[in-house]
Amino acid sequence: MRILVSGASIAGPVLAYWLARHGFDVTVVERAPALRKTGGHAVDLFRPAMDITEKMGVLPRVEALKTGTTRMTLHREGARRPARVDLAKIYQATSDRHVEIMRDDLSEIYYDAGRDDVEYLFGDSITAISPDGDVTFEHAAPRRFDVVVGADGLHSNVRRLVFGEEAGFTTFIGAYLAVLSLPDTLGLDGETVMHLGAGRCAGIYSARHLDEARAVFLFRRTEELDYHHRDTERQKELLREAFAGMHPQVDGWLAELDGPGPFYFDSITQLRLDTWSRGRVTLVGDAGYCPGPAVGGSTSLAVLGAYVLAGELADARGDYERAFAAYEREMADLVAKSRAFAVGAARSLIPGSRFGAWALARGGQLVSALPARMTTALAKLNTGGVRMHDSMRVKDYAATPVG
Repeated sequence: MRILVSGASIAGPVLAYWLARHGFDVTVVERAPALRKTGGHAVDLFRPAMDITEKMGVLPRVEALKTGTTRMTLHREGARRPARVDLAKIYQATSDRHVEIMRDDLSEIYYDAGRDDVEYLFGDSITAISPDGDVTFEHAAPRRFDVVVGADGLHSNVRRLVFGEEAGFTTFIGAYLAVLSLPDTLGLDGETVMHLGAGRCAGIYSARHLDEARAVFLFRRTEELDYHHRDTERQKELLREAFAGMHPQVDGWLAELDGPGPFYFDSITQLRLDTWSRGRVTLVGDAGYCPGPAVGGSTSLAVLGAYVLAGELADARGDYERAFAAYEREMADLVAKSRAFAVGAARSLIPGSRFGAWALARGGQLVSALPARMTTALAKLNTGGVRMHDSMRVKDYAATPVG
């Protein structure tokens, strides 16, 4: 059975690995000419994704490349002294098994895990998909596939071709995210420096193995901004406007927008489709059910979704209609919970008032001051909140090849 996967970031390589292990003939097409090295930002792997990563045999590499960020210096607008936050305790409270890792590093690890058993077509893209599985590409010759999977992110090309323009499926949840790569002039060593104000926050962090740093910006808006998702100059202009006058240190980070470092900007938007499948085409990860970048655990959800989709296709012996229905049943509740979590997280991480900013900073200080066992015990009482990602169940699929 021939399966085409579009996208080689996170969900695509994980899906390809498990499909190949189950005996499917897998091709991955990726628009970029090689694995993307766009600077990337830090992403979180929670217990279910960690378990799957261990099954893939690459957990040691993931552990070796974790960012190592354990503390935060938090500057609140209007406050005379910064707050000190123990991030190690925060992470321990939210998950019993967690790693923060740069997205580019994680993508490369998952790619390497299955590359010998999967065909990768870089520098190409799908232009059309017929109901019978005939696929045309920008460059490669047309081919026929039994199943096509969109694993190509929030602005999915496969979703656009099969389901229509994304505007009909997206829900803006009131915030924007930007990430910029820049020199590590602060000599960050396991520390995040954050500036927090009403409706906006900006921070800088690095990873133990990186020479450069990442500046991350989050800000609120009640209505969506007017820009195209590929118009970086307009995005940089909007970012400067949102953080004007916040702090001289933040001004210095914004000055790096004119430099050569990679830059990312997007709305924090949820995808809400009634179904992720149509005919022999389905969607996985952010392409189908993005709960919101940076706030909804989308990376862990993508890893879990890819694993489940491959497992259900194997259990159904390639009967894609039965497999897609089972896949959606397995993931529906987890996606719904992630969406609800993301809306609350966006409000909490970007307080709308000075009091909210004070409460967030104070909460971080209190967690840091409590014994680790106490914070973990209290957090475990709230599996629908901060422990929601750890409560996701990982189904065990037989590794018997389909043939």
